[in-house]
Amino acid sequence: MIDFAQFPSPCYIMEEELLRKNLTLIKSVADRAGVEIILAFKSFAMWRSFPIFREYIRHSTASSVYEARLALEEFGSKAHTYSPAYTERDFPEIMRCSSHITFNSMAQFERFYSMTVAEGSGISCGIRVNPEYSEVETELYNPCAPGTRFGITADLLPETLPQGIEGFHCHCHCESSSYELERTLEHLENKFSRWFPQIKWLNLGGGHLMTRKDYDTEHLIRLLKELRTRYPHLQIILEPGSAFTWQTGVLTSEVVDIVESRGIKTAILNVSFTCHMPDCLEMPYQPAVRGAEMGNEGKYIYRLGGNSCLSGDYMGLWSFNHELQIGERIVFEDMIHYTMVKTNMFNGIHHPAIAIWTKEGKAEIYKQFSYEDYRDRMS
Repeated sequence: MIDFAQFPSPCYIMEEELLRKNLTLIKSVADRAGVEIILAFKSFAMWRSFPIFREYIRHSTASSVYEARLALEEFGSKAHTYSPAYTERDFPEIMRCSSHITFNSMAQFERFYSMTVAEGSGISCGIRVNPEYSEVETELYNPCAPGTRFGITADLLPETLPQGIEGFHCHCHCESSSYELERTLEHLENKFSRWFPQIKWLNLGGGHLMTRKDYDTEHLIRLLKELRTRYPHLQIILEPGSAFTWQTGVLTSEVVDIVESRGIKTAILNVSFTCHMPDCLEMPYQPAVRGAEMGNEGKYIYRLGGNSCLSGDYMGLWSFNHELQIGERIVFEDMIHYTMVKTNMFNGIHHPAIAIWTKEGKAEIYKQFSYEDYRDRMS
């Protein structure tokens, strides 16, 4: 068990043993299915933990020049990079840091491909394709929603791909199951398989939540093996984000005050949903709180409120088995993926520290934030 007394508050705390459990499962899937699974930085980029990842995987995926630099300089290998659009200013650095570059449109490919040839390191270029199928219900996270800006539909591809396009990238999942992947593959192959003989690799994107307790990993392995049997020349790549750090750590906070209005008690915390747990408001979903039950069935019911000036910076309700006290610790479960990468310093609220609870049972504080971090972002 984590000894919270060894950490500052608030703090994101990842547990090394839980991380290694996920990494072991992911490596097993990759090895048994004969595919490559790489880490998507858009979900998790806590770079001081990368030496642990490198024991299990070799590569990562980037969506910007900063992420690409992180891949090369901190993860230790060149990135598989995709961005909705590259710029003349950033592209030389993108090339320096990337082994694979996926373009979102044919216009982008035509604009930059000659630069990848001149660069001379053998960068493999691909194009993002849109199968016009996704089971993601929240439109904010659905990359195949009508009118999407992501990828090329089959009707816009020429029968013979331009020289230099060596791969297809398809991303249309979000915390999805292997059965959603199975249905997606049917649409992807129906629309795009006639071009498969012309390419070398197929990137199936992220959203494959293979470390979730109810995920059917045997079904996933079977799907991927069958896909490789149908197209033995293709290298198959998956780039999940959440799966790597799913349920590997927490965000700790403290009760600062308790207010009541019209019968609703709100425990105000020293963290913020909008600043530190943005997916809770965007997705939206209500996170689990250690020692509490969701809903208003119990005796001590509280809404949890963030310490920002945004009126909607709260969630609830949770039922506790006791009255909350000022200074009491509140622990939000599963707060490692899509948190640190999306946090902001709105209102100048004290930013949670970043830390790991090692497999030896020691607290290692990676980063603590100060006024200067806030000040230096503003100008």
